[in-house]
Amino acid sequence: MRAGPFVRAGPLEAPLSRLEILDGKTWSDLVAAPKGVLVLGKSDCDACKAWSAELEGLLDDGGRWPEVRFGKLLLDHAGLVSFKRANPWVAELEVLPMNVIYREGQKVGEFAGGGGERLAARIERLLGS
Repeated sequence: MRAGPFVRAGPLEAPLSRLEILDGKTWSDLVAAPKGVLVLGKSDCDACKAWSAELEGLLDDGGRWPEVRFGKLLLDHAGLVSFKRANPWVAELEVLPMNVIYREGQKVGEFAGGGGERLAARIERLLGS
């Protein structure tokens, strides 16, 4: 059978999300970035999934906070020993998701839960963006 002009030759490429999925080898790059927001969650956390979806929607246009790097780290995934050793406070977390804001490798703020307006206010105040 001949392919018509509307047949796809290969899979479509999905657009890259600005919300990076991090692991035990990549988390430190985000933390060391000039401006970064790290979202901590777990894979079975419904509030974490909802906040990730909302945040991806906020970041989709690419024009919002272009100088800020965003990443998500799922604490129930394997291979996070270096992250947990460098951040012992994570063991005390009682509420997820937790958003941690970094500037030049230093933690400058954090807040639990989601909310685009809450995030925007903190980015403005803590990162000047």
